[in-house]
Amino acid sequence: MPIKLSVIICTYNREKYIPGLLESLTKQTFDKSEYEIVFVNNNSNDNTSEICLEFSKNNPKYIFRYYNEPKQGLSHARNRGIREAKSDILIFIDDDALACENYLKEIASFFAKYKDAVAGGGKILPKYESYRPDWMSVFLEPVMSVINLGEKIKKFYGGKFPIGANMYFRKEIFEEIGTFNTKLGRTGKNMLGGEEKDLFNKLRHNNHNVYYLPKAWIYHIIPAVRLTVDFIKKQALGIGFSEKIRAERISKAELMKSYFKELLKWGASIMLFFFYLLTFQSKKGIMIIKFRFWVSKGLITK
Repeated sequence: MPIKLSVIICTYNREKYIPGLLESLTKQTFDKSEYEIVFVNNNSNDNTSEICLEFSKNNPKYIFRYYNEPKQGLSHARNRGIREAKSDILIFIDDDALACENYLKEIASFFAKYKDAVAGGGKILPKYESYRPDWMSVFLEPVMSVINLGEKIKKFYGGKFPIGANMYFRKEIFEEIGTFNTKLGRTGKNMLGGEEKDLFNKLRHNNHNVYYLPKAWIYHIIPAVRLTVDFIKKQALGIGFSEKIRAERISKAELMKSYFKELLKWGASIMLFFFYLLTFQSKKGIMIIKFRFWVSKGLITK
């Protein structure tokens, strides 16, 4: 029976979360012979390799392929996964995620039904390890890789696109637009990003359809270390600087467009600030303004 789905997991020193993710992939309602797990270890120095060896040994009925990608960086690891995958549908899921039981079944059904779709992304729900800070608002949760656009399948429009923790592609599309930009994305502990936005912008430029799948959902584990103001600051600076790199590689006009969009976001942020202020949730409003300031600072960094 041919492999229908390739689940690509890229990781760097996340031994704590890997067992939970792998277990969720063994509890799928989808036939185990019709999907493979492509695991890409991006030079982890923890017990990742041992965990994978143990999983492969204890689960011989699952198709599990393990690779080490020596070039450091999430984009390098993802591109390695693309090269090694054996199916026509590629699924990227974060190493600190937990997939729902119908996850693979929903994705397979979607691509079989929506022939015009070249890519998609599902709902991502937060699973806080410790607590939800009182300054965290629904408008900042996307920074934690959280997305919820409702319960209906729909196309992504405007400035919205799938989040990398839960996204899927027809493999053939990478032959047309190229793979993930290795100049963007996280490398080790840096906070750069933008590789996903760069890729989805290419899809939009070529008039390809990208869909939101509510039933192919995951939990994204959010540890306490990501809920500090210092982490949010680094994340925001990385978002701004990544956008600068992405836009500059295209043209000066694209960079000016990014500056203009940032001004519009400032307008929305100020409105949200006053909304939270008037509803006695000032901490949420203040954090939105701080976040916007840090993103802008990253965007204009020399």
